Amino acid sequence: MSINFDNYNNIVAMFFEKSKEMKDKPYLWKKNNNEFESLSWKNVELLVKSIARSLIGLGVLKGDRVVILSENRPEWQIADLAIMSIGAITVPVYTTSTTSDYSHVINHSGARCMIISSHELCLKALPALESSSDCKNIIKINDDNHSYHNPINILQWSDLIENQENQNYNFDDEIKSIKRIDTACIIYTSGTGGNPKGVMLSHGAMLSNCTGAQVLLKNLLEGMDEIKFLSWLPLSHSYEHTLQFFTLGIGAQVYYSEGIDKLVINMGEVSPHFMTAVPRFYDSLHTRISQGLKKQGKLSQALFASTLRLGKKKYNGDKLSFIESFTNSILDKLVRRKVNKRFGGSLKALISGGSALNFEVGLYLTALGLPLLQGYGQTETAPVVSANPPEKVKLDTVGPLFHGVEVKIADDGEILVRGENVMNGYWNDPDATSKTIIDGWVHTGDIGEFDEENYLKITDRKKDILVNAGGDNISPSRVEAKLDIEPEIAQSMLYGDFKNYLVAVIVPDKDFAINWAKENSKDESLESILKNEDFNKVMKEVVNKVNKNLSVIEQVRKFILIDHEFTIENSMMTVSMKVRRFAVKDKYQEDLEKLY
Repeated sequence: MSINFDNYNNIVAMFFEKSKEMKDKPYLWKKNNNEFESLSWKNVELLVKSIARSLIGLGVLKGDRVVILSENRPEWQIADLAIMSIGAITVPVYTTSTTSDYSHVINHSGARCMIISSHELCLKALPALESSSDCKNIIKINDDNHSYHNPINILQWSDLIENQENQNYNFDDEIKSIKRIDTACIIYTSGTGGNPKGVMLSHGAMLSNCTGAQVLLKNLLEGMDEIKFLSWLPLSHSYEHTLQFFTLGIGAQVYYSEGIDKLVINMGEVSPHFMTAVPRFYDSLHTRISQGLKKQGKLSQALFASTLRLGKKKYNGDKLSFIESFTNSILDKLVRRKVNKRFGGSLKALISGGSALNFEVGLYLTALGLPLLQGYGQTETAPVVSANPPEKVKLDTVGPLFHGVEVKIADDGEILVRGENVMNGYWNDPDATSKTIIDGWVHTGDIGEFDEENYLKITDRKKDILVNAGGDNISPSRVEAKLDIEPEIAQSMLYGDFKNYLVAVIVPDKDFAINWAKENSKDESLESILKNEDFNKVMKEVVNKVNKNLSVIEQVRKFILIDHEFTIENSMMTVSMKVRRFAVKDKYQEDLEKLY
């Protein structure tokens, strides 16, 4: 299933050529009536053309922006390809974003049309559309017969498919006119530091990333007649958005997960070969496996402990004795095979991106036989810059550079990126563009270095570095990662810019807190538990345990406990599952200042 992504001027040219090759073979899968059902390549092509003709009928022209607001499903990719096939520009947005976020994206992008999946999302989006002078049409995917008291024209997806207008539209001519440098989509950043910016990604930027992915996974893909991807990370996320074009190019089958609650079940049903996720998913997986182990018998716990010990030893390159090698091969069958089977039994790679993977979590899952590859990138780089090859994984790095990507380390340690994968700039924001792209190099804001094998290491985020009263630079992410790995702690965030010592906001693990209350005959409400002096002493012991492995300047001297997690809904976390530091700080700054 080899393909040369460099041969194509644009993504839709690749799609139409691949569709002619694959014809009636299954392509996109979605759960329907408790069964996964597929759309063939031929059917997808017909749907793409139908939606494209309808968009033309609605007055959407080349270069116009069309917003997609939907969960992952076949219609998402169909809409994306339809928009691009007429030379228009896709603007993805997250289903978890707020109405104000939608308002910003719609107005800032000047969107002409919006494709929305459900009634619930329509209700969130309609107030945002009221202030838009350009966006007057909604295409609704679900045909649920709801009516809306709104001046916006709402059309049904099914009606557009049956629409026979613009049958003579020449797709070939339009597609030939789309160049690799032309903007294919505008993806808005998650806004960890303020208002989101619209990143303009070209066809060539994403195709070059597809080339990099193919080179990376070449040995795993070789000889595979059937390739299955499970799509879970939102398609509005740049990783998953570019990935869909890689899967397209290699002729893979794409299964759309029913969501986080059913992700593990879907993995068992689909038996995927590949899947992408953000580190928070792997953190959760680590916690679930660890907590589940506590309920097992002593024999199971002993086998598990041996599996972890020998797996870690093997990862570190330490030579196993004859007995250890024999034991490890037995544990492959007794433990690792069972763990892999829980996730479908066919996994060739779990790809982590979006933020830094906790090293201990990565080592834990790797020792259990889960093939975990950590990569690095940003929306501005379409998105991948580097990734660990399956042949040699180094979990404390983000791997060698992707094919076609250049990186240099600035004098202050900042990672600078150059290549076809670099964005065309920020939409309608030349000032921000000029501050980010200087002499062709994207200034990532990340601090890093290369090791002796040219694997890239991310050591910190430039703007997240804390500077204490003594002028020492401190990496908050490094300390937070060590706190969050403790089973008693769900989340944490450090505070201490220009202070004599560090303090933290800590979210205790809910299950741990409630179990502690039960065992100690205390009130089981979280509010009451967090006020309990004995519980605070327990949490202090946990923090002190972490402090022993930190330098003096990194140690957390004091902390506040809060009874709710950082979430997307409370605006403490971005849609790509990164903590919004400025939002957490603003909310708890007064309480944190009292610790000094």
